[in-house]
Amino acid sequence: MSLTLPVGRHATKGRRVAAWPRGAAGPPQGFSNLKDVLRAYGGGNIFGEAYGSGPVQVLWLHGWARSRADFAMAAAMLAAEGVASVAVDLPGFGSSPEPERAGGAVFYAELLGEVLGDVSPDPLVLVGHSFGGRIATVLAARQPDMVKALVVTGAPLVSLGTSRRSPWAFRAVRAAHQRGFVSEARMEGARQKYGSSDYRRASGRVREVLVATLKENYEEYLGQVRAPVVLVWGTRDDQVPVEVARRARTLLVSSSHVECDVLEDTGHLVPTERPAALMAHAQRLATTP
Repeated sequence: MSLTLPVGRHATKGRRVAAWPRGAAGPPQGFSNLKDVLRAYGGGNIFGEAYGSGPVQVLWLHGWARSRADFAMAAAMLAAEGVASVAVDLPGFGSSPEPERAGGAVFYAELLGEVLGDVSPDPLVLVGHSFGGRIATVLAARQPDMVKALVVTGAPLVSLGTSRRSPWAFRAVRAAHQRGFVSEARMEGARQKYGSSDYRRASGRVREVLVATLKENYEEYLGQVRAPVVLVWGTRDDQVPVEVARRARTLLVSSSHVECDVLEDTGHLVPTERPAALMAHAQRLATTP
């Protein structure tokens, strides 16, 4: 099921917006362009923007604390080449409300599973950046019949074994909080002082989603992916270094074809820094029989 909804002030985050009534003459004049509307997928709780006309062949999944807007340029380029696509706002970001419960990328893949069928009855090319790349990888492993190919960029799919433990002071406050000796206000102060920038900016259920995601391991899912995979990475990605892509490539043992496209002078935000590169891979995979 999908509903067509206006973008902008009419598509308020966390609030269901009514579609045009059945039997009505249609939207007001000037409201016919697909890029000017949002559609609700996955039971009406995940909003996406459609680009191009004809059968949808590509689904774009954005990164943590980002939105579908990151793919606007790539999707527009792809539409100009005759390939239709949909860019969604993941639950808790952009125009999509938070999920009813917290869970990591594996849980988000469950939520997106229904979206695949809503978007197209045929297998899709999934393009996932960062957090969206984690979700896309799980989807490709769990629903191989719905995924034609995978393009992943800047996704922390493997651990390089370089993570550090939390500072001693934070662990001490956390232990005291767990025992009821420290107030929630003081605990939150410690989180703000010692937590990552993503953690500090997140709150409520979205913060719980982040914590759950950081506890997940995706190596098993990488080994189950059968679809062709293209790993697109920036040499200047200081959040997820290129070594992650190289390590992930060795784990894609079941994939029919694996490529690694390393982009010079490019950082973590490949979708906005190098949209043409992503578009080219998505077009090639979508149009290959």
